[in-house]
Amino acid sequence: MSFDLVLFGGTGDLSWRKLMPALFQAFRHGTLPEGARIIGVGRDDLTDEHYRELIRTRFDKLDLCKRPSGDEFTRFAGLLEFVSMDLSKPEHYAYLHDKLAQRQADTVVMYLATAPTLFTTIVEQLAAAGLNTPQTRVVLEKPLGHDLTSNRAINHSVGQVFSENQIFRIDHYLGKPAVQNLFALRFGNALFEPLWRREHIANIQITIAEELGVEKRGAFYETTGALRDMVQNHALQLLCAIGMEPPINSHADAIRDEKLKVLRSLKPWTTESLTQDVIRGQYAAGAIGGQPVAGYREEVGVNPNSQTETFVALRTEISNWRWAGVPFYIRTGKRLAGRDARIVVNFRPTPHAIFNSQIGMANSLVINLQPKDGLELHLLAQGQDNRKNSHTLAPVQLDLDFDTRFGGERVGAYERLLLDVIDGRLNLFVRSDEQIEAWRWVEPILTHWQNDTQDPRHYAAGTWGPSATSAMIARDGYCWSEET
Repeated sequence: MSFDLVLFGGTGDLSWRKLMPALFQAFRHGTLPEGARIIGVGRDDLTDEHYRELIRTRFDKLDLCKRPSGDEFTRFAGLLEFVSMDLSKPEHYAYLHDKLAQRQADTVVMYLATAPTLFTTIVEQLAAAGLNTPQTRVVLEKPLGHDLTSNRAINHSVGQVFSENQIFRIDHYLGKPAVQNLFALRFGNALFEPLWRREHIANIQITIAEELGVEKRGAFYETTGALRDMVQNHALQLLCAIGMEPPINSHADAIRDEKLKVLRSLKPWTTESLTQDVIRGQYAAGAIGGQPVAGYREEVGVNPNSQTETFVALRTEISNWRWAGVPFYIRTGKRLAGRDARIVVNFRPTPHAIFNSQIGMANSLVINLQPKDGLELHLLAQGQDNRKNSHTLAPVQLDLDFDTRFGGERVGAYERLLLDVIDGRLNLFVRSDEQIEAWRWVEPILTHWQNDTQDPRHYAAGTWGPSATSAMIARDGYCWSEET
């Protein structure tokens, strides 16, 4: 199968940090279909050779194991071409049309790795130039809008040009191997599904923590913030994967129908819950790895009086038969104590204790997303106390490290998702009605913050966020997983 991948924003940060390395890894693994051509699009006046050299120098900044050898890059570079375009000029799309028509590939992928404000312009110009053929697929990067209204407008514009089965709204967390194994764990095994309900589960915690600050993206982050950047998409998609009912089959719409039901079942916000169950934080100066780092308001491109949140923690519930009364806790932030993305499922204690144990939440399932990739099952076993009549329990765990078990078989998130786009598989992509429901649920938080005269709660870089986060979960009698 021949295909052309047109990468709008082909010289941008996302392209060289994520997309090009993922395409190269697919090329290295032999999974990139034959007949591939990758066309970078940007405003720069570059020849094909200049573009290839630019990508080569960018690859030198990758981890050593991901860098191509000289011979590998020479072969990969043969797939790369460049088109200089002003995205507002119809004649430039006409030139792109002629270039693509020269070989008439079986599939054309238009990847919009640009600012979302350009999405409408690009798709309208693609249609005007006759580039929205049945063989064309369009990939939309997040954030898809900054609120419900802008999201609806973008989806409407794209939907006027492409059918829903041609639109791939990408959320790279859904491509992570550990998230794929979450689906396999739930729906490919008989072990956990009978326990996957309110009678057996006490609470569920979703953590997406980063040590990094905003780096050089201060100006971008000022208009985004942690709620839009992480909660509205990544965290809610993880919550859906945990909370959804078993789909009738593995087809894309069957899976997405069940995720949509979860989003529609999230407990609505009230004035009281917005005050008590949502924590907004912003990192102040502190230390990461023993080295001092600046606070958010001192970062380049950031307003010295910024109200933008770099941390969010919240409590919610899924109001349905399976999950009624079970709290779901989400927290995400920058400049936290470690880089850690995980889901912790805490099971209820035994109904009657016959052993001596001071351990509270004894049984839990930990789904590690990054940097570790795998599963941990925490149990209790007979301890080493040899005193007569001692019945002391001690914690033990079963630890499955997917990288160790599967090794070279593992495929990175963007590599997996790009191959799915080329093959036309929509399972791991987000449907427009999912996005609408996610924005509808998030918007009351944004509105509440707009009317809130209090600053975000400040936390020192290198900690786990504002102290109010621990107080929020403690009201239910629980604590965060690292505090146990």
